[in-house]
Amino acid sequence: MTRLRVDRSAVTSSIDHLTVGNKTKSAVNERVSITKTLLALLVSASLVAVPVWASPSSSLGIVVYADRAQVGTAQASVGATVFSGDRLSTEQTGSVQVRASAARLLLAGASSATFSQDDATPAATLTGGTATFSTANSKAFALHVASAVIRPNSDQPTIGQVTVLNPKELIVRSSRGSLSIAVEDDVREIPEGAAYRVVLDPNAADPQGPRGAGSKGYGRPPIKAAKSRFIWFAVGITAVVTVWALHEAFESPDRP
Repeated sequence: MTRLRVDRSAVTSSIDHLTVGNKTKSAVNERVSITKTLLALLVSASLVAVPVWASPSSSLGIVVYADRAQVGTAQASVGATVFSGDRLSTEQTGSVQVRASAARLLLAGASSATFSQDDATPAATLTGGTATFSTANSKAFALHVASAVIRPNSDQPTIGQVTVLNPKELIVRSSRGSLSIAVEDDVREIPEGAAYRVVLDPNAADPQGPRGAGSKGYGRPPIKAAKSRFIWFAVGITAVVTVWALHEAFESPDRP
């Protein structure tokens, strides 16, 4: 019978090689696992971070007409996108019109306004001049002037016009539908075909206007300052606000 002689040193060396090999494979597998985990974490972080870094300011509307007008310091052009925070202004003989969802806003000459958003409603703050807006529903648009907020009072097609006389005084007209004007908790309605001269500082001197013209018509005294956030005086209204406003508002009730 033949005896198998085993070389102990060779066996030991083989075992050592296998052990080292297993350890190496284990280390490699561990490194691969760690690398995969890190990559997964990086991908997850990028998915969360990219929308925050890449998302631009909220788009509110598009310029549909511009003549001697600016968006910020740049010349306004038809088709330009208007974002929240953008300031639009016009030269003395210029004008600019913006479509914002179910509303349109027209700035007359020597006017300026900054666009913003009230919750989900497009809005603008008129800082000077005259703005005319048309809307298809009550949540289509809101116009701010100092502490006052003017918006459509119903879901009917509405045309309103606001002129800033000075930081504390403005004229609000409604040529179609009714408007709502609010200063904090003092909210009043301006019916269709009416116009009011509004004084936002109740302690200011009475503005020059029809005496005895109150909140509910002629022949009554103005609302006392102690009982209201503002006072107003009824004034006359012209038959035509602007050619643009009448054309756009009557063209389609669903596309003001």
